[in-house]
This record gives sequence, C-alpha cells and structure tokens, in this order.
Amino acid sequence: MTHSMHRRGFGRHLAALAAASSLPAWAQTASYPQRPVELIVPFAAGGGTDVLARAMGETMRKHFPQSVIVMNRAGASGAVGWSELAAAKPDGYKLAIITVEMTMIPHMGVTKITSDDVQPIARLNADPAAIAVRADSPFKTVEDFLAAAKKNPGGVRIGNAGPGSLGHLAAAALEDKAGVQFNHLPYRGANPAVLDLLGGHIEAVAVTPVEVATYVAAGKIRALAIMGDKRIQAGWEQVPTLKERGIDLVIGGWRGLAAPKNTPPEIIQQLRTVMARTLQEPELRATMAKQNMGEGYLDQPAFLEVIARDNATFKQLVNKLGIKA
Repeated sequence: MTHSMHRRGFGRHLAALAAASSLPAWAQTASYPQRPVELIVPFAAGGGTDVLARAMGETMRKHFPQSVIVMNRAGASGAVGWSELAAAKPDGYKLAIITVEMTMIPHMGVTKITSDDVQPIARLNADPAAIAVRADSPFKTVEDFLAAAKKNPGGVRIGNAGPGSLGHLAAAALEDKAGVQFNHLPYRGANPAVLDLLGGHIEAVAVTPVEVATYVAAGKIRALAIMGDKRIQAGWEQVPTLKERGIDLVIGGWRGLAAPKNTPPEIIQQLRTVMARTLQEPELRATMAKQNMGEGYLDQPAFLEVIARDNATFKQLVNKLGIKA
C-alpha cells in the first residue's frame, strides 16, 4: 500500500472519529481498565515491533487511564508470545502485538496458532520488506548481492527474525525469483540479526525499514532494495524497489493489536477507539516517521480483511516454495 493510500485511509478514519462520542474512551466502560495492562511483544527488545509497542504504550496514556507494560516474549517467530495471548483470560488485561508472520508460520508448521485464535483489534502500521548490508559491504547494489549469491550458492548469509518471519519468506521468495541460493540464518527477532550484521558475522539481513532505519541514518548500514510498489521516504529516497530492478516481487508486513478471543465486545470497542485516537497523536506519528515505519492504521473490519487476504497469499507462497520449519 502506498503512502498516499495510507493518508487517504487515515483521513477517512479521522472523519469517522469526529462523529464518535466525545467522552474519553476509558469512560465508556467504567469497569475497565482498573489496573495496568500487559502488552506482549513477541520478539526481542530493540526491534521494530518493540519500538512501536513502547512508543504506542507511552502515547496511549492520553487516552487510557492505566499504564501499558510491555513484555517481550521472543521465540518461534512470534508463536511463543501469541500462544500466551491465546491462553490468557479474555478480560482486556493482556494484549499483544501481532504481525504479518501470524499469516505465515502456521502454514510452515511452526505453530498451530492462527489469527482465528485471537481477536484482532486494529492494524497499527504497514511497511515493505527490505534487503540491507553493512555500509562497508562490497555489495553496492542489489545486483551485486544477487551476483555473489549466484556465484557461490549458499555462501551468502542472510539473517532474519526467525523461521517463517517476514524476512525469511521475503528472502526465500527473492531466491525463487532471481534463481539464487542464500544461507538463511534465523534469529530471535530482527534486532539480534542486525547486530550480527554490524558485527560482520553475516552478509545481509532481510527485515523491514524500521529495523535498520537508525543504522542507515548513521551511515552504518546500506539498504539495497525494498520489496514495495514504490520507493519510501525519510532518507530512503535513493533505495530502489525490486520492481525497478526487473524483479517482480512485492512483499510487505504489518503490525497490529490483538486481544484474547472472546474478550467482551465493549472492551474491544473501547480499545478500537483508543487505538484510533492514539495513532493520530503527532508525537507518535513523528516517532514512526523518524523510524521509517510506514503508516497504515486500519480499524478492525478492514484489518480483518487484510489478515484474510494475507493468509491466503502466504499459504500459496509457502506451499509453492516448499518452506517448512
């Protein structure tokens, strides 16, 4: 989805909010919340999902009367954290960030947890997959990178956030499109993979822009290409899309908020309202822009449609590529 589409969609949601009740969201359900709420981040601290969760939790204070406590539960490409959410009491006091990997890893045999086992509330953002290397890498372009992988099958090490992660599937799809072979190295989140890249232990990472944005801005990492329909901004204007380089591949991810299944509708509605208001706060939007985290807020109905679409798309891709955990 393009940034202009994000802006149009965001504008529509703002218009809808204008017609909503002027009461604070928390006042609409007087009994909730009466204590702090835990927010599970199913990846290691420091990655893009963690950055967004902490910034969002802080900004929510304007619209939510209790603190949001971020809990990192890394493992199995998100399945460890999502399993905890699925097993939690459906009372609104334990929530989680869900990501596009939830529509991928069940098809690979990583987990049996699917989006049907939780209650999605809203999509928080959307961004493309990206291939990045160290700034001093001999690979100056994505063509250099692919040529090296073709010359030495399995010799180019590319890190990802775990088996079945967006980066893993994106790199596997690139292998298929370009006729090359990588050495895929899974980590317990994108940040550990990026740190190993900086340490010179691997040649590249397949991540989303937010997960390397700080290092790109500091001149320590170079992005070779993104897997979006169009180029993105915030310092990445010179980074080409794979489509520009003759590789017809578009793969992107998203992050959303979810509650346990069977959480009372009035609590879900309250959280939907809180999310819509939180994601229009200028400081949160500024943080997201600085981190090169694409906007992509969607309320529950539209978010559920995206989840269903991605589930079908990635099931087909996983089966085509034969990816198994």
